[in-house]
Amino acid sequence: YYLLFVFPGCGLLAVELTSSNTKPVVQEFQSVELSCIIKSTVTPDPRIEWKKIRNGETSYVFFDNKMQGDFATRAEILSRTSLVIKNTTRMDTATYRCEVAAPSDTKTIDEINIQLTVQVKPMTPRCTVPKAVPVGKTASLHCHENEGYPKSTYSWYRNSEPLSPDTKSNAKFQNSSYTLNPTTGTLVFHAVHKGDTGRYSCIATNDAGFAKCEEQEMEVYDLNIGGIIGGVLVVLAVLVLITLGICCAYRRGYFANSKESGESYKTPAKPDGVNYIRTDDEGDFRHKSSFVI
Repeated sequence: YYLLFVFPGCGLLAVELTSSNTKPVVQEFQSVELSCIIKSTVTPDPRIEWKKIRNGETSYVFFDNKMQGDFATRAEILSRTSLVIKNTTRMDTATYRCEVAAPSDTKTIDEINIQLTVQVKPMTPRCTVPKAVPVGKTASLHCHENEGYPKSTYSWYRNSEPLSPDTKSNAKFQNSSYTLNPTTGTLVFHAVHKGDTGRYSCIATNDAGFAKCEEQEMEVYDLNIGGIIGGVLVVLAVLVLITLGICCAYRRGYFANSKESGESYKTPAKPDGVNYIRTDDEGDFRHKSSFVI
């Protein structure tokens, strides 16, 4: 719509934009309208452009009367200036600038920024719960997901009952020595007791929805000191018996080196009165007898 305002002695007003909603919020995969309304102008055919500003980078959405990039298949101009985005994604969260150039106006250009937030439901969080913890020890339970926008907050449940972030405010949890951080999703038991045994689950929640991980069992058991000492003594006794057995085997010669079977070859001793003389023809030794009279 074009509005023309004339005040006596003031001449024509400049082009001016307004919006019915400068901070729209929509859930992912839904449609949203970015409102940009020409409040006043005398230019019959002003030039309209839309730009997207995300992470410090600026790109065209609508330029030269055409949609640009991936917006060509899922966006359109409504009422000449407003922008409608269909099937929004998390990547559409950004600042959108509507710019109008009106050469016939006193002020030829005006712009307005629209901050779009696309909310994303949390994915099923990853939960880590220890299966068994001895009484009096520390136990850490973790819950996290990184798909939701805005960032999720976390709540823990034991046997389908919510754990209070403040143990002092709830008599049911006064005996538990745990700390729950809703921002990080970490649940820490500083000294578990038998009453902390149960099925634990976590729910991630944001403005778009929530998601829950499956229950996991955590058992708290008594540490059997007597059994541990008995086990250590049994191991020591076995080691002593093995050592004594090896010593006895050495003493009885079970580990002595076995002698070679058969007779070892020995060089025959030279008989008395026999001299060995080697000749070139024989290539070996021959003996010469000598007699002593």
